[in-house]
Amino acid sequence: MLSERRLQVLRAIVQDYVGTEEPVGSKALTERHRLGVSPATVRNDMAALEEEGYIAQPHTSAGRIPTDKGYRLFVDKLAGVKPMTAPERRAIQNFLDGAVDLDDVVARTVRLLAQLTRQVAVVQYPSLTRSTVRHVELLSLAPARLMLVLITDTGRVEQRMVDCPAPFGETSLADLRARLNSRVAGRRFTDVPNLVEDLPEAFEAEDRGTVSTVLSTLLETLVEENEERLMIGGTANLTRFGHDFPLTIRPVLEALEEQVVLLKLLGEAKDPGVTVRIGHENAHEGLNSTSVVSVGYGSGGEAVAKLGVVGPTRMDYPGTMGAVRAVARYVGQILAES
Repeated sequence: MLSERRLQVLRAIVQDYVGTEEPVGSKALTERHRLGVSPATVRNDMAALEEEGYIAQPHTSAGRIPTDKGYRLFVDKLAGVKPMTAPERRAIQNFLDGAVDLDDVVARTVRLLAQLTRQVAVVQYPSLTRSTVRHVELLSLAPARLMLVLITDTGRVEQRMVDCPAPFGETSLADLRARLNSRVAGRRFTDVPNLVEDLPEAFEAEDRGTVSTVLSTLLETLVEENEERLMIGGTANLTRFGHDFPLTIRPVLEALEEQVVLLKLLGEAKDPGVTVRIGHENAHEGLNSTSVVSVGYGSGGEAVAKLGVVGPTRMDYPGTMGAVRAVARYVGQILAES
């Protein structure tokens, strides 16, 4: 275990390196921070931190920079989440409040995160497997043609045309709408197939074919929309950090193009807390020079998806964690109210 003083020296090195982009020397540390010890003692502490792998010396400099291990300890032990200021919180709320539908919420969230953190922002659409049905609407377009509208608790709206095997009257349509909603409204999507299985039997023989067709369309919609969707923005922000990537930015950009990689990076949505993966903790080799800060968002107390940012390991972790958490909280409120 590192002594409290050496933890303070590590914190000072991380803060200075993130702020100045320059390797940090013992003289600068004692001048900028009230460490309460001599430069010689700080040098000894830095030597111990280097020996244990928390900091390293770039070839061209007398100063030291944090390693992945050093950043990890900083995030776990030393970094509080930096709260957003009242004007920042108002700006987030005002920007997101103008959204007109779920696509707009996600698009605005990506733009906002990229602007706040000056990193690459990634937002996962709410997953239907973790969503519940708010309402199913059935509209008659012609005697044997219906429109099915599926509305989720996360604001997703799916529309499907249904060609019926026989004309379907308004009375039967109203009956089906009422029975369907009484069974599935407020229930998880994953529960829907079992909940509607015997519904055709509640109808007259001549209407059962249409009821079965409507149910098939509903269940197909769940399967079609089950795939995870992402939106990404702010990739151009990476060009500001060219010197933070050892050789080239290209592997990072290639990794960001792979949706499967990004979904793995964000992690399981059911974990609602802020997660930070640093450098080589990211399994994809192209992202070994980056850090990923992600958090779950959703309505109520449960996360239905993740959002986060990708940037270089030389990152303002307290500020980024605070921004990601604040944005997730507002997105969750919007979904709850939509």
